[in-house]
Amino acid sequence: MAVSLVKMGIPGLDEILLGGLPRNNNVIVEGQPGSGKTTLGLGFIHAGAALYDEPGVIVSFELEPEKLLRDAIGFEWDLQRLIDAGKVRIIQTSPAALLSEFRSNDGAFAAELAAIGARRLLIDGLTPLRLYAQSNDMPFREDLHLLVEGLTRLGVTTMVTAERDEGGKDGFAHERFVFDTIISLGRNEQRRRLHRSLSVVKSRGQDFIGGSHTMRIEPGVGIHVYRRAQSRPLVADEQPTSSKHLSIGAEAIDRIMGGGVYEGSITMVCGISGTGKTVLGVQFLNAAIAAGKRTLLVTLDEHPRQLIRNAASLGFDLEKLLADGSLFMLYESPLELELDVHFDKVARLVEEHRIDCIVLDSVAVYELSSAHEAADFLYALASFFKDRLATVLFNYESPELLGLSQISEALKGSHLVDNIILLNYVEISTRLRRAIAIPKVRGADNQQLTREYVIGQGGITVIEDDEEEADGGAVPQLPFSSYYGLLARSPSRRSPVIEEALSQGKSLPESSAPAVRDMDKGQ
Repeated sequence: MAVSLVKMGIPGLDEILLGGLPRNNNVIVEGQPGSGKTTLGLGFIHAGAALYDEPGVIVSFELEPEKLLRDAIGFEWDLQRLIDAGKVRIIQTSPAALLSEFRSNDGAFAAELAAIGARRLLIDGLTPLRLYAQSNDMPFREDLHLLVEGLTRLGVTTMVTAERDEGGKDGFAHERFVFDTIISLGRNEQRRRLHRSLSVVKSRGQDFIGGSHTMRIEPGVGIHVYRRAQSRPLVADEQPTSSKHLSIGAEAIDRIMGGGVYEGSITMVCGISGTGKTVLGVQFLNAAIAAGKRTLLVTLDEHPRQLIRNAASLGFDLEKLLADGSLFMLYESPLELELDVHFDKVARLVEEHRIDCIVLDSVAVYELSSAHEAADFLYALASFFKDRLATVLFNYESPELLGLSQISEALKGSHLVDNIILLNYVEISTRLRRAIAIPKVRGADNQQLTREYVIGQGGITVIEDDEEEADGGAVPQLPFSSYYGLLARSPSRRSPVIEEALSQGKSLPESSAPAVRDMDKGQ
């Protein structure tokens, strides 16, 4: 028999409940002060009356009706209009009066609900009932069973709020067994930022998406729940693939990669600031647009205006691409980034605008925002994009100036991607030069070479072998091809004089030998 579901009307919550709540379930919403319990309850009642033609009753022990109406107005909920229309009623009473109703079973409370045809009920909250019973030496456990049985007889879907102590302990364990559904709200500070969360602990008669989901209290909305990114379902049982190549935006890099990148592949571009990760991302998106693709640039490091200005200096007109709808841009400040909320924004843009190619600049911000979640979040992003055959560049800022020993100690994202492009500085004698190496390209015979590149009009240009020339400065320069330390944590460097002597087979002075040995070891 199919279960009849009640839509909660809380953005994101019905999605987590896989459609809604079984009708007539008794729900307890627990959380510490300020976690949003009353706001969630008001939203439940308002949505029922305003959206689903389900009148509701609010029972309040502590807050006066005027304050509830004021709080509702802050979310653009006109409860007064619904009260005037006979769809909502607020009853301010005492714990003693409500418990007496259920003990005597005289029907007065039931008559109140029947008068407006109530389908939903909010009791805010359970804690005053418990405190009243304890202060009067009354058996609250028995009263709790009477309350739940009475609510079940009323034939309404009931939400009851309950306080949980600051330590997060389950102070009301017995209630957890009696109520059909438990929704737990969390509130904590992370790096001086307030983070709210929601989790469904249990819900009889249905399946739901478990785990901790991000929750926000938003103006004009109320409670908004953002399901955890890792819970996104697969679009299909079999992941789509393509044998078609897309240009990375630079012909020489395409050749090194064996023809460019496959549609639906994910490429990680790694390097320290200033090596051209963003430039390469813009080149890639421009090439994709030229191929008829719709694109998205997610910028977390630079404000869009600054990025647009810098791109213009290299000959890329991002303003025009934004205006004609071939490029979309999403900017979020790293200081206020919440991963579940961010995932929701990216996913909506990709789905609504049928985005084909995406650049995320830079995924290191996810590590900065929430180090313990970053790896799982990146995996969820990669799966989401691959399910839609989107072609993606993950830019990652390495902290190492010269050479690379690993992509990230914490992120461990390299196994998720199909291709890896390394951009770094190379110190040769007195000059810093830029180098590119591409150690990984899935499904292609890539060239295992380290090549020099420059950044100028049109973006990144790889210098071909026949273009390498020695600089005519006062100090002799090594040819770029002689450098062999891009992937070493401490790149080897030799004096040009020693390098020339070794290349000609000349012996070195005895005093020079230890230094050469140290340099060979990267010391």
